[in-house]
Amino acid sequence: MSATSDPRLEQDAVTVVPSGSISAEATPPGSKSYTNRYLAIAALSGRETLIEGALLSDDTRYFAHAVAAFGHVRTTIDEERSSILVEPTGEAMRAPAEDVYMGGAGTPLRFLIAMAGHAEGTTTITGNARMQERPMGDLLSALPMLGVEAVAVRANGSPPVRVTGGTFHGGRTRISGSVSSQFTSSLLINSVRAASDTEIEIVDDLISQPYVEMTIAALAEMGVRVERDGYRSFSVPSGQQPRGGRVDVEPDASGMSYLLAAAAVTEGEVSVPGIGADSRQGDVGLVEVLARMGCRTQVNGGSVTLKGGPLRGIDIDMEAMPDVVPTLAVVAAFAEGDTRITNIGSLRVKECDRIAAVTNELRRMGITVHESADAMHIVGGVPHGAAIDTYDDHRIAMSFAVAGLRTEGVTIKDPGCVAKSFPGFWRVLDRLHPEKASTA
Repeated sequence: MSATSDPRLEQDAVTVVPSGSISAEATPPGSKSYTNRYLAIAALSGRETLIEGALLSDDTRYFAHAVAAFGHVRTTIDEERSSILVEPTGEAMRAPAEDVYMGGAGTPLRFLIAMAGHAEGTTTITGNARMQERPMGDLLSALPMLGVEAVAVRANGSPPVRVTGGTFHGGRTRISGSVSSQFTSSLLINSVRAASDTEIEIVDDLISQPYVEMTIAALAEMGVRVERDGYRSFSVPSGQQPRGGRVDVEPDASGMSYLLAAAAVTEGEVSVPGIGADSRQGDVGLVEVLARMGCRTQVNGGSVTLKGGPLRGIDIDMEAMPDVVPTLAVVAAFAEGDTRITNIGSLRVKECDRIAAVTNELRRMGITVHESADAMHIVGGVPHGAAIDTYDDHRIAMSFAVAGLRTEGVTIKDPGCVAKSFPGFWRVLDRLHPEKASTA
């Protein structure tokens, strides 16, 4: 689905019409995390690669255009097939003459910083205002040990970042895992093109570990072996060339979270085909979290089904699933009792400060929320309608849209921000109760 095919993406606000108990089968788009990983690996492989079932969103479009800017590959997006074709041009990988603008695409930007280390010349990578506040310092500190000079132009550890490339030789480096797992994933992926073996030591605790597992799984799918010592160190032997050909992207587990939450808050039922028990996406774990809250679930190799029931509050560590915390928080607002969500400090440096944003908007709906540096305590109740600020953050918009299926008068401002990861979101929401959908 084209990002411009739904006129609601251009509106100032959308009002969600409450639904009864939904009963539907629905499929989110392809995984954003896997699309980005396959695209990065394909760009380094030197072989033609077709990424089928890809997510075509703001983030992945920025990334597809950015890797092509190095001149060594062409990228072709097929809207009808939801695919991205990556073709080698036979040219050397060179720094683009113009700055590479990545909007709010955090994962691709971090992958590109290391990727620019392979390109002859100097590459400058930047993004939107929020991206220019997000931390990159740990990655910038790790790259010189692998031969790459990468510096924050304003010496603040954030974009714009200037990379002097053609020098990603490999070797041994050390990096913190406490801010973002994307730094480790960036090094792992880009090590495939290094002349020497690359060894990466994690100097502390690696957060969001499932995302690194996804990186290793994507590399393995494309024929690249990663050796490891748990989450303490990783090694990528040199001389490996990722295979080309076709790779298939499974549905996005983070996108699935909104469908599951819709069933949970309406005491309805939703089935999601194409993703199941074998998925490496950490956000599939939300299924078990919602089961603890009172939902009935069925997960097999090829689908996930959830039936909502009376909800109860829980205590839950969400360090491994930070992207679905806003979804969980909205569900918790309708639960009986208190929900304590802990170990989520990384949400402070996402597209917005998601702890503060969720707290503010739930309070706007009449729900009591206590926040701390890395946790939220939500007192379940009966949310009322409100106009929801979305902070230019797709996950805030989609999470609070779910609340509107249960609560009259929920209006989502800036609905177009969902295009970052789920351009067809409003149409999928329509299909959960097509006879009642409306906009404002």
